[in-house]
Amino acid sequence: MKTHNRRLDMALALGLAAFVLLPWYRIDGGFFGFGWLSTFPDEPAAAPGFVQIASLGKWWLMLPALAIVAAAAARFVSDPARRGSFLAWTGACGIAVLALQGLAIGFSGWNWTISEVLFGALADGQPSMGAGAVLAALVFVLLFAFGLAERGVMKGDAFVVSAISLLVFLVAVFVFYPVGSMLVGAFQDFDGSFNPQGFTRNIVDPSIWSLDCVVGGGRCGVAWRTFWLAVMTAGGSTILGLAFALVATRTGFRYKRSLRLLTVLPIITPPFVVGLALTLLFGRSGVITEALSTLIGVEPGRWLYGLTGIWIAQVLSFTPISFLVLIGVVEGVSPSMEEASQTLRADRWRTFWRISLPLMKPGLANAFLIGFIESMADFGNPLVLGGSHGVLSTEIFFAVVGSQNDPSRAAVLAIILLCFTLTAFLAQRFWLSGKSFATVTGKGDSGAHAALPRTVSIAVHALVIPWAFFTLVVYGMILVGGFVKTWGLDNSLTLTHYIKAFSVEFRDGGIAWTGVAWNSFWTTMEIALISAPLTAAVGLLTAYLIVRQRFAGRELFEFALMMSFAIPGTVIGISYIMAFNLPPLEMTGSALILVACFVFRNMPVGVRGGVAAMSQLDRSLDEASLTLRADSFRTIRKVILPLLRPAITAALVYSFVRAITSISAVIFLVSAEYNMATAYIVGLVENGEYGVAIAYSSMLIVVMITVIAGFQLLVGERRLRRENRVQAVAGAPVPLPQEKTA
Repeated sequence: MKTHNRRLDMALALGLAAFVLLPWYRIDGGFFGFGWLSTFPDEPAAAPGFVQIASLGKWWLMLPALAIVAAAAARFVSDPARRGSFLAWTGACGIAVLALQGLAIGFSGWNWTISEVLFGALADGQPSMGAGAVLAALVFVLLFAFGLAERGVMKGDAFVVSAISLLVFLVAVFVFYPVGSMLVGAFQDFDGSFNPQGFTRNIVDPSIWSLDCVVGGGRCGVAWRTFWLAVMTAGGSTILGLAFALVATRTGFRYKRSLRLLTVLPIITPPFVVGLALTLLFGRSGVITEALSTLIGVEPGRWLYGLTGIWIAQVLSFTPISFLVLIGVVEGVSPSMEEASQTLRADRWRTFWRISLPLMKPGLANAFLIGFIESMADFGNPLVLGGSHGVLSTEIFFAVVGSQNDPSRAAVLAIILLCFTLTAFLAQRFWLSGKSFATVTGKGDSGAHAALPRTVSIAVHALVIPWAFFTLVVYGMILVGGFVKTWGLDNSLTLTHYIKAFSVEFRDGGIAWTGVAWNSFWTTMEIALISAPLTAAVGLLTAYLIVRQRFAGRELFEFALMMSFAIPGTVIGISYIMAFNLPPLEMTGSALILVACFVFRNMPVGVRGGVAAMSQLDRSLDEASLTLRADSFRTIRKVILPLLRPAITAALVYSFVRAITSISAVIFLVSAEYNMATAYIVGLVENGEYGVAIAYSSMLIVVMITVIAGFQLLVGERRLRRENRVQAVAGAPVPLPQEKTA
């Protein structure tokens, strides 16, 4: 009872603070500028909720205020079931009232005609929600969760119920709401009126669904072209990612550390830079193309500009993601199970094929799914190398900002894209359904991993070494380009590009950042370092809830998470602009909209990596902790998280680099005050300053490598205890190679 009252008292205190101590509406200068403190609470723009009700005529705010009062009254109800029902209903009604009044009332009054008919005209409207309204909404979510917990939902575990409720609320606000705003455009005319003709015209467009490439030798429609490209990219990146993971963990390859660093390089580079490097290598005037033409007389062609070039660039870009997902899974396979197989006289090939590989299925499925969705949503590589072979993401972009200016077509293409990705998700779930892959339990584990079969070892080395060399060549072109005066015209070496971008001067006893790139560089670092830990925390918490908890709507919740990852960044950016440019939530031009976009765009990678790693952790670990009277939060902190370090590292690394290298969504969300590195580099490319753009990209690569190493040191490595084993050699016991930890 004391615990219930204490958490309810904390929620009520926050609710009181929302109405009394914080500005209810959005502050023009920004809440964290704290300029509003000088005029608080008298100035209408900075007034808290109770002043808005009492003095400024905002009578509609009385309803959420009454909900807080009703929740306070529930504290004195002695029966837990009745109190829980009352709190749950109070929280649900508070959220509904806040959402309805925010959507119904705009700057000048009612947004809906029916509201004006029912309640009469308003003398004044309201601006967007601010700190007070947002805090009140979170309090209502907590009240709803506490009420369900007191009713016995999830065995009364308030932490689990609160986590689920908050995540559902955040996904609804930052995924469903903006995407819904975008998809409504499929049935709207330019003036916002209902017009389904645009939807019906575009959904049957032959340029989308044509199969001429199969039956007539022509070109496939953009939908099928994108689908087959995604399948090939996912397959290639998964195979290469597994090969890299096996070489890094199961072989005696001398350069394992360098190999791990090399696999990270492609994802810390802006995608258009990789495309440009491939063009310099294999384009009509590329280095390798001209060399082949000179040596053996091969006529330069345009094979790179199309699906082949996009596929090479995407596999180069997405193989590291597969590697980051798979390496933890490969390390997590129990050596004792492989030893048991060999004890029963199975050879190394049979052990690998029948024991090791099947236990990697969750990782393989997740790596394929992520590669498929990444390919579907990729924008930079097709834009640079696609030529006339457009894919869904670029077609959506041109439908919105090109000469077509057809939002309805963009929405229809987004719906098709979502159908493809959700189908892949369903296929993955069906493949893994009803199977258990737990290999890490609370029992002692022993031994060393079995060596790879000779044929597998030769095959993975044959894949990894040439691909690693190819990656080095690509990045060599990128690094050299920053020191070349003009690519293809004047190849003399110079430092001019770096000096222009990152020059520093000492003025008046201080440092002056005079380079043209510093402003966007510091903004990018700030946004990325804020969003990365938030993305990892939200993603891994969600993975825990999906794998370990059973609640109504769990699969729908998982679908919602994949939706944010499946839709191209172009659509995400436009949908955020449409949803958050006007009340009830106005974030356009702020850092908050960039952080929200990155967190909910990149969170599914943390979720899928966490799901793959957590599938290998036996439930007995959780049950043992809970049996010893630890709550869910302590179990996660002390038991689960230490075993999820590879997944944590993957989530931190991926979310950090995506915040720096993302372009498709960012280009719509940046502002003069908050300009991201990729948007600035695109501007440099458009102005013909390729050298400065390459120099900027090279500096970003160096910085990201440094920060990624810091993440690795901060999180550490998962250390699974492998007990000592001995083997009799010439009559003497000799310790076998082992992995042992404190």
